[in-house]
Amino acid sequence: MDNKRRSFLVNLIQAGAAATAAGTIVAGFAEENKAKELTLRPPGALKEDEFLKTCIRCGLCVEACKNRDNKVVIDGNEIITLKLGAPGDKVPIGTPYFIARTGPCFMCDDIPCMYACPTGALTPDECKNDKGEVAIDYAKMGVAVIDPSSCIAFWGLQCTACYRACPELDKAITIEWKQNKRTGKHAYRIPVVHEEACTGCGMCEQACVTEIAAIKIFPREVVLGKAGDRYVKGWDVKDQQRVKNASTDTKTVTGRSKKSAVDNLNEGIKWDQ
Repeated sequence: MDNKRRSFLVNLIQAGAAATAAGTIVAGFAEENKAKELTLRPPGALKEDEFLKTCIRCGLCVEACKNRDNKVVIDGNEIITLKLGAPGDKVPIGTPYFIARTGPCFMCDDIPCMYACPTGALTPDECKNDKGEVAIDYAKMGVAVIDPSSCIAFWGLQCTACYRACPELDKAITIEWKQNKRTGKHAYRIPVVHEEACTGCGMCEQACVTEIAAIKIFPREVVLGKAGDRYVKGWDVKDQQRVKNASTDTKTVTGRSKKSAVDNLNEGIKWDQ
């Protein structure tokens, strides 16, 4: 084989390898930048799909969080809340997120991260109450979920760590007293999460004393259901307003509903001949 032919084949192989590597990198980058349903975003974040379209990955929110006034130092180490997604973090690259167990949101009254956002990916509209008032207390970063099998309060041990750590004391988490029938002498002090008041800050998860937190923060859309317009709390005026414009023309059609009521009642029954 002459040198020119050898050189041509080497270059061809190298080009193919480079193209394959580039394709792998691009595919990996695309995968990294898909919406991740368990990602916790800063206060004021839009819904995940809209957030990813609006966030320009500038990092200004992370800088604002880093330079906030209410810094928290534990055992000489400053607790870092917001981070920018990097390769391998399992969040879209360059977007802000936090890990509740190691760096929860400390609920700054002035919400510096939100107001630092230049595009509206973080917006006061997502931190408003029904009266239009903006405050960190109305943020909906996520919601706390308790695993009763590993929460030691459900065992009967006296622990109120999450309750005491919650900045929305006696609102987002309350303590429910129950009789401990195992001993007949003691009471369970059970933490109860109230999703309507929970901001998803994650201070409860950070404070949990178990090896793996028995209370965790998840994005609200991951764990909360939706009753829909067909069901209403008749005793709740606010809930009645929720369905005031609901359509009454909808109809659920299932395999069973296509049959007559008599057929459904008799289905599966064998009559004696």
